[in-house]
Amino acid sequence: QVQLVESGGGLVQAGGSLRLSCAASGRTFSSNSMGWFRQAPGKEREFVAGISWMSGTTHYSDSVKGRFTISRDNVRNTLDLQMNSLKVEDTAVYLCAGSRAVAVSTIPGLYGYWGQGTQVTVSS
Repeated sequence: QVQLVESGGGLVQAGGSLRLSCAASGRTFSSNSMGWFRQAPGKEREFVAGISWMSGTTHYSDSVKGRFTISRDNVRNTLDLQMNSLKVEDTAVYLCAGSRAVAVSTIPGLYGYWGQGTQVTVSS
């Protein structure tokens, strides 16, 4: 079993930064790749960033490239997302997810494990 718990969300002004963390417990080897998704009210869940757990290979959506950095800590078993230069359009519930696939996928359906989500609100 794999459990994911996000933390670090909050309210920040545009241009500011936030660091999200996803704590993984249980059978972590079942999640060969992990990613961050976000969902704003009335919108579809969208891929933000992902990482292959073993290799560290990362992938980012075009909208966050150069601003967000995804990383994993093998000792603490955490998945982190450093978000810089935040924009109002980044406002959403951010969810951590794990997939059995080794390669990072942008498709939500390929992720079998999900956290509860943490709210990120960027004000102007």
